[in-house]
Amino acid sequence: MGDMENSELDSTLPTQANSVDGGEPDLDATIRTNVEQNPEDMAQAGAPSLSESASGKSEAAAQPVAKPPSKGKKTKKNSKGKKGKRSTWPIIVLLGMLILLFIAATSAFGGYASGIAMRKDAEATQVVARVKEQFDLGLQELEQGNYNRARQRFEYVIQLDPNYPGVTEKLVDVMLRLNATATPTIVPTPTVSPTPDMRTVQQLYDQGQQYMLNADWSNAIDALLALRKADPTFQPVLVDDMLFIALRNRGIDKITKQADLEGGIYDLTLAERFGPIDSEAQGLLNWTKLYITGASFWDLNWEQAVYYFAQVAAALPHLTDGSGMSANERYRVGLIKYGDQLMNEAKYCQAMEKYQLAQTLGNDPAAAEALIAATNGCNTGSTQPQPTAQKTPKKKP
Repeated sequence: MGDMENSELDSTLPTQANSVDGGEPDLDATIRTNVEQNPEDMAQAGAPSLSESASGKSEAAAQPVAKPPSKGKKTKKNSKGKKGKRSTWPIIVLLGMLILLFIAATSAFGGYASGIAMRKDAEATQVVARVKEQFDLGLQELEQGNYNRARQRFEYVIQLDPNYPGVTEKLVDVMLRLNATATPTIVPTPTVSPTPDMRTVQQLYDQGQQYMLNADWSNAIDALLALRKADPTFQPVLVDDMLFIALRNRGIDKITKQADLEGGIYDLTLAERFGPIDSEAQGLLNWTKLYITGASFWDLNWEQAVYYFAQVAAALPHLTDGSGMSANERYRVGLIKYGDQLMNEAKYCQAMEKYQLAQTLGNDPAAAEALIAATNGCNTGSTQPQPTAQKTPKKKP
């Protein structure tokens, strides 16, 4: 048994010696020797056999190796990407053109609106200048005593600008100066004597008191004015009080009983010089001035006439001027005339309201017919009656 071990040891020595002498060991020979000597051990370990490893290498060599993509393919993909980017340029250009068109249209509209605004401003400026010029000329005519010319200028100013400050008051002032008639003052002829006759002054005073008791305001005013002229120092406080009362009462009588609105305003204005008038007289004075103002718009501006007479008719419906028309009647007629104007302007619903209001103040057949036409126009948009469909009879052959 010892000899067998020595023989096995001797058989392995040349292999190791060859490896030492030859430099590097022969790995393939060693593997083949181990496989040949222990094939079963290799199989149990799961190692591949030489034939299997060789076939695996041959199969791996037979399969083609995936090559990296060529430069040509990359160029193609890049060219496709550039083509996609180029396809968006028309859209961008179109959007730019639309934006430019929008900006141009907006600028044009802004310029048009600006031009219209400038034109309107220029027209308004011209109107304002014309109104001021006519108003100033009217003031000059009023100071010079040319009342008719002044009235025409003030009425023209009211046509252009009814709310121009001060024009209404100046027009009323002009009309008062045109229509007011001063009450003639009867001055008794003084007796020529070397010494003043005090009895004459006392008699005038007594006469004035008697006229005041009889409510004869005109004669009382005449007597008191004659007394003031004869002797201004005679009972000045009492004379002023009597003049104040006489002028106040005569002014009210002229307005309410004689339909002399201008004369009544004149007397009440003179009474205010002696002292403040009472609330009743002040209210009557204010409504009378509004009446005259409304009358100044008659046949010139129906809207303004209706505006003023609506106020006067509500407070003093029976206030009447020299024409014999009361404030209530002027308001009714003004509503009808204003309704006719609105009908001509195709403002049917507004005209209907004016006609309806006029009918509440007094029945008027013409206004009733106009109310029907305005109602139809307001409901249908036209005053013409709707045509009815009629069948045309067939002609016999």
